[in-house]
Amino acid sequence: MRLNPRIPTKTNVARRKGRPLNGWLNIDKPEGLTSTQVIGRVRRLTQAAKIGHGGTLDPLATGVLPIALGEATKTLPYVVDGDKEYAFTVAWGEERSTDDAEGEVVAESASRPDRDAILAMLPRFIGVIEQVPPAFSAIKIDGQRAYDLSRRGETVELAAREVEIHDLQLLDATRDSARFVMTCGKGTYVRSLARDLARALGTRGHVTELRRMRVGPFRAAAAISLDKLEDMVHSAPPEQILLPVETALDGIPALAVTGGEAKRLQSGQVLHVPSRKTGVVQVKADDVLVALAEIEHGELRPLRVFNL
Repeated sequence: MRLNPRIPTKTNVARRKGRPLNGWLNIDKPEGLTSTQVIGRVRRLTQAAKIGHGGTLDPLATGVLPIALGEATKTLPYVVDGDKEYAFTVAWGEERSTDDAEGEVVAESASRPDRDAILAMLPRFIGVIEQVPPAFSAIKIDGQRAYDLSRRGETVELAAREVEIHDLQLLDATRDSARFVMTCGKGTYVRSLARDLARALGTRGHVTELRRMRVGPFRAAAAISLDKLEDMVHSAPPEQILLPVETALDGIPALAVTGGEAKRLQSGQVLHVPSRKTGVVQVKADDVLVALAEIEHGELRPLRVFNL
């Protein structure tokens, strides 16, 4: 995975007085809580001074919610922009205002697609496609969240945008619903996919279950519940349960430097390196992450420095 390191990516990061903890938590978000509420509970349990999450999940959704603490927040863009995997269920026959089970019914259809029809339609939704985000989403319109406008009864019109769906598979189908698994890129809405797929099949539909199975290197199989986190912090210092900061940098090659070179990079200086590599690298000194830097024409330029 590669990002343009010169373009900052907005992330949800909160700073306050607290413990200087650095690392990641792979939280299994429960149904019924917002991502912000999960952040609040993690903050109370760890007393972290700086905290952020790697991609919002709707209250209905469960699954992987990566949470960055301290210096790990500097790597949030690599998680937010990473690929994601979802398992979800679509109920046929009703379209909802929120495109999931929490909304009001806005359209109905007696038509029900069979398994063959669903399978035949899926290729149209794989690859780079245009998708209109749900009216109930966190996208801002003139400085206001779309879901706030929608809740006030205002008409929300969001422009279609390109998203990329790498894989979309049908797991199971009954007369009234179907289960899918999808791997996709940044900005893809499962609720929009369910709505559009149902319409393409000649019916209406909405999401009834949604679980995020993966965000970049963070997977559901290794995620921990909030209750488990509470047990862990009561039996060990938070520093001992955090994943390393560089967990988010999976796939980015590492480059070793000396302690003196590390200090020069951390002060913003450019190093000359006898390497034919180009692109972004993790820079380490004595196996400790020092910086994310870019190699170009034999020069190593720091992009983000870490204090670990």
